[in-house]
Parts: sequence; structure tokens; C-alpha cells
Amino acid sequence: MAVLDRIRVWLPVLLALSANSPFWQGADTGYASFRYQVWNRWPTAGPSERFGSEREYHRYVQSLLTTGVLLDEGMVYFDARLSRNHPTVEVRIADVCMEASHAAAIAAIVRALVERAAQEWRAGISAPPLSAGQLRLAAWTASQSGVDDTLLHPLLNAPCPAAEVVQVLLSHIRPALADSGDEEQVTSEVARILTTGTGARRQREIMMSTQSLPAVVLEAIGHTHGTAPAPHRRSRRLQTS
Repeated sequence: MAVLDRIRVWLPVLLALSANSPFWQGADTGYASFRYQVWNRWPTAGPSERFGSEREYHRYVQSLLTTGVLLDEGMVYFDARLSRNHPTVEVRIADVCMEASHAAAIAAIVRALVERAAQEWRAGISAPPLSAGQLRLAAWTASQSGVDDTLLHPLLNAPCPAAEVVQVLLSHIRPALADSGDEEQVTSEVARILTTGTGARRQREIMMSTQSLPAVVLEAIGHTHGTAPAPHRRSRRLQTS
């Protein structure tokens, strides 16, 4: 619970770095991660308040279950939650990345966030006091623009350039990244994301150049298999199909 209460303010940055779902039912939604918007239609999805103790967490979950709206505890869809089956924390806010290297970097960031939170708890550092409502605004902003505009600063709750907010995150977890040996990989991959964009930006670039959603899908398949076709080859194949 010490970890959950302390990582919650940083989770929207993970969403921004992983944004990869701009299209919905054949149209550009205007969001970098529309998957998060769809996911939040579930009644328990999104950020949670600080709980303070495991007992309070389970009391709150039980109060949700007694409403009859949820089928079981598996439908507690917080951005981060306690695992039902393992002594660990499940971080669920990230989109599904187009590139495996993006996903690996975000996994390393999550591990560092968890370690940093545990260290802060041991040192008696209080969890940031932002409310679930404030965090919902931060997550909405991350879902809307990814890393291409402003994000809400995790500690100041004020709009800042996305690159600046990402650097605040990296500064926060840098000691934990160094301890795990992930600092160089994460720093390099995050810099690449900020420079070339997330999967959402890449999807829109392909859509703009080809005016074809199948081309966007082919690009994603190519990244998955490590065989992304060159733009001119992709265009010819689509013209003949």
C-alpha cells in the first residue's frame, strides 16, 4: 500500500509515453490514447485515492463488491492495484506500445517507481496528496496528447511541456534505475520516444501519407515482427490490393 499511494501521481506520465491508439472505428479520435478513454467506461477504472493501509484498501474494495455492480474483485480496474494472487502491485494504466523497446523501457520505469516508493516509505516521506479527481485530469491530458503537448506536473498539478514532465519522472527514479542497471537503456529509449514520438504519432504519420487505415495496420504488424515495410513499398501494395 505504501507503493500504491506513492506511485499514483506518476502513472499518467506512463500513459503519455505509451500512447498508441489514436483511431477508433475508422476515425481519428483526437486522442493519442483513446484506448484509455474506452477503458474508463468501466465503473471502477481510473485513479484511486490514497488508502494509507492494506486494511483500508480491502475495506474499500469490499464496499464496491457489495453494490452488486462488480462481478468479482477482478473487476477492480484501478490504474494500479494490489494483485489478488501474488504479493505484488499491478500497474495497468499504460497503453499497448507499438514497439517492444518502448514497452521494455516502461516496464523498467515501473520497477524503478516501485522501488523508489518503497524507499520513500522506509524514510518516512509522505505520499503526494493529489486527489483522484486531480489525477483523473492528469490522465485525461496524457490520453489526449501523449508526449506531443503539455502534461500536468505530477507534484505541482500544473501544465508543463511534456518533455519537462518526463524529465521530472526520470530524475525522481534515477537512483533506482542506476541500482538496477536500467538507467542507460531507459534514458536512451525515453529520449527516442520524445524525439520520434509514440506509436500514436507514427500511426497518424502513416495515415497522413497514405490515407489508408490498412496501411496503418500493416505498419503495426511490421513493427511487431521487425519487418516494417518501406513507405514506397507499402503504398504500391495497397494500390494493388
